[in-house]
Amino acid sequence: MTRPGASNPWPTFGRDVAGVAWRPDPATAAASLLARFLRAIGEPDLEALQARAVVDPAWFWAAAADDLALDWQRRPTSTLDLSGGVEWARWWGGGAFNHASAAVDGRAARDPEGLAIAWEGEDGDVRRYSNKELRGAVDLAAGMLQAHGVRAGDRVGILLPMLPETAIAVLALGKLQAIFTPIFSGYGAPAVAARLADCEASLLVTADGFRRRGGIVRLKETADAAVAAAPTVREVLVVRRFGEALGELPWKPGRDVWWDEALADPAVEPLRETSETDPETPFMLIYTSGTTGRPKGAVHVHGGFPVKAAQDLAHVFDLGPGDRLFWVTDLGWMMGPWAITGALLRGAALVMYEGTPDYPAPDRLWAIAARHGVTHLGLSPTVIRTLMAHGADPVRAHDLSGLRVLGSTGEPWNPEPWWWFFREVGGGRCPIVNYSGGTEVSGGIVSGNLLTPMKPCGFSGPNVGTAADVLGPDGESVRGVVGELAIRAPLPGMTRGFWRDPERYVETYWSRFPGVWVHGDWALVDEDGHWFIQGRSDDTLKVAGKRVGPAEVESAAVGHPAVLEAAAVGVPHEVKGEAIVVFCVLRRGEVDSLDLRAAISATVVASLGRALKPETVVVVPELPKTRSGKVMRRVARAAYLGLDPGDLSALENPLAVEAIRRAAPARG
Repeated sequence: MTRPGASNPWPTFGRDVAGVAWRPDPATAAASLLARFLRAIGEPDLEALQARAVVDPAWFWAAAADDLALDWQRRPTSTLDLSGGVEWARWWGGGAFNHASAAVDGRAARDPEGLAIAWEGEDGDVRRYSNKELRGAVDLAAGMLQAHGVRAGDRVGILLPMLPETAIAVLALGKLQAIFTPIFSGYGAPAVAARLADCEASLLVTADGFRRRGGIVRLKETADAAVAAAPTVREVLVVRRFGEALGELPWKPGRDVWWDEALADPAVEPLRETSETDPETPFMLIYTSGTTGRPKGAVHVHGGFPVKAAQDLAHVFDLGPGDRLFWVTDLGWMMGPWAITGALLRGAALVMYEGTPDYPAPDRLWAIAARHGVTHLGLSPTVIRTLMAHGADPVRAHDLSGLRVLGSTGEPWNPEPWWWFFREVGGGRCPIVNYSGGTEVSGGIVSGNLLTPMKPCGFSGPNVGTAADVLGPDGESVRGVVGELAIRAPLPGMTRGFWRDPERYVETYWSRFPGVWVHGDWALVDEDGHWFIQGRSDDTLKVAGKRVGPAEVESAAVGHPAVLEAAAVGVPHEVKGEAIVVFCVLRRGEVDSLDLRAAISATVVASLGRALKPETVVVVPELPKTRSGKVMRRVARAAYLGLDPGDLSALENPLAVEAIRRAAPARG
């Protein structure tokens, strides 16, 4: 349905394209937030909106901010300032915006009893916060942190699993205009220390421990070891997850303070008023692991990352008031801060979970979604690959009819798990909004949406309002062949540089082609206009002059019925220059053999041709991955070749690396 006299608000592009798995029905499309946005700004369809946004990003973001109804402290008088160059774009001139105040204060005033956060622990504990209760908790925490010496511009590390206190700490520090550094709760002490030391953190918020697969991770011990190597940290605030149940806890009087006892101090007054905040004020310093060298500290500001997250959730995922977002993540992955800031700015409720998605039984994730009325469920393809091994019965045991939108990010899909997620979890009715971008741009560059048909494993096109493109070696747009994923116009969510390393930032993203952000991913736009990510460009394989993304090889290998997941890397070859090695994890019950490896290789050949036949197929018990589920191909390659693997701070499963080393050929 469309308003009288209006053209169809969704494009007809892709309607009759073969291979499309999901198409929006007219009623769903017309009711979507994106269609409403198109009607409000008078654009006839999404293609027209995109075309205008590419040439006039200031117009688009001004319109988007109005559509989001952001709670400005002071409305901006201008939208975009490029006087410092496109690399250093500034946004919302003359305005004032504090992401924490915008996320908490307005919704508490408008709907005090509405749900803000629903949290579940691995042991089944549940805590809920209304909008009014969340504001009270955030205001009290901000007052407590201020009493403990936290001031605007101070850096504070947060080493916590997904607890209510995690979101509260993020928001309280935002109200103080301090800068938080999210740190994976699964990191070892050296990785934690490196981040605390690099940003010169003055305070660390951590917990005594958390539950993981029925055991207890003694997080305070990791924090102690890290702080010993980070001399700027003067105080450690400890969230009491277990208390006396952990037994004697290492404690340093004068430095270590219980979070709850600090809040209960009668001298602490809630911080009820939030000072006006320049939108360009940093609020988060988040580290990303590079292929080589030390991690990069991406600087994000109040008027950047949170606004981009809210816009993506509104126009891409169709998230609004009354919805409930559950994204399987950790604070240390950008999707953690993204979910916290974005969901709350959108007036939706945030569902948080402490544990692993298949404990104590393989239906845990589906049980959480049903129990808390989740409408938007997001995860990485690795989570589905893990859960689908248990079959469909755990999914079917729960009522998931409340789901409206499925989301995925973190890595490329293979067809079989994509279809399983679509059919078994979404019932064939929920779109899978595939979403790819990065920490440094605060979210998506390419995505699906509720107006455009979707192909399995792919993206409908550029993120709404994003000037995404695929470039050839000369910087010109290419279609039908693999090229570099790029952005041709600035976004508010782009990092304001790397912490105290502006040259590295410019060199990493802006040095290839003048005025163009080159993201470091290979991408392909097919003949129907659908987009596909082909993996990191520094992972690219080039065999006898033929370039191929590792995701293509991996999808071909997973096409063999015995293979659960795969990772493809390139290794030196005297004749071809580079040869392909495929690491495979077998499905339960499958047995490794030379014949099986030959069959897997033949499956790749059948899909990609003999020129791209793997030199070797290596069967391993698991692939090296980050906590967020991304396969670390560079680590697998280095282990196989006996090279220095570089930064391993994001690696969750070191035993996977040892298995690859053992499988490598002997070297003289």
